[in-house]
Amino acid sequence: MVTGQEDLFGQAGDRFPEGFQYSPDVVPPDLQRSVLEAVPALPFKAFDFHGFEGKRRTVSFGWKYDFDSQSIRKIEPIPSLLLPIREIAAGFAGIEAEALEHALVTEYAPGAPIGWHRDKLVFGRVIGISLLSSCTFRLRRRNGDKWQRQSLVLDPGSAYLLAGASRKLWEHSIPPVDRLRYSVTFRELAR
Repeated sequence: MVTGQEDLFGQAGDRFPEGFQYSPDVVPPDLQRSVLEAVPALPFKAFDFHGFEGKRRTVSFGWKYDFDSQSIRKIEPIPSLLLPIREIAAGFAGIEAEALEHALVTEYAPGAPIGWHRDKLVFGRVIGISLLSSCTFRLRRRNGDKWQRQSLVLDPGSAYLLAGASRKLWEHSIPPVDRLRYSVTFRELAR
């Protein structure tokens, strides 16, 4: 779980938001290796947000969110290569694996960020698995005319959970990464 790490701006963080959990070394190294051998062959496409191409590449399974229609549609199921990681993610979060119906695999080339956002409300709890290299994971929430901020380093093989306030009230982002990185994000559908 997270502890009293410093935030992005060097100020001691009080606590991480309610509903946020982090744990390093959740995915065993041998499983990381086998997944990383297969992941580059997935049908990645440049991330498209209303006609803007992001620097990262993604591929979705189970469900796909359409930013133009602001809805989701059923697509091909989560492939067998991701099912062992889904089991681990579900166990970490205390969720039935079958409830994690959406998987998003993201490839971050060096220099690729993901801007401040909250995951779409069609999804419930979110579990992220970090692979290959580490990154800084930032959280923020408006507090009056200022921002309340926290950050931590996501190590390869680690997992985080966004639930409760951390999912609904806080935004998150990743600044540009230094090295190639993959993440697998599992989401349940909102009830």
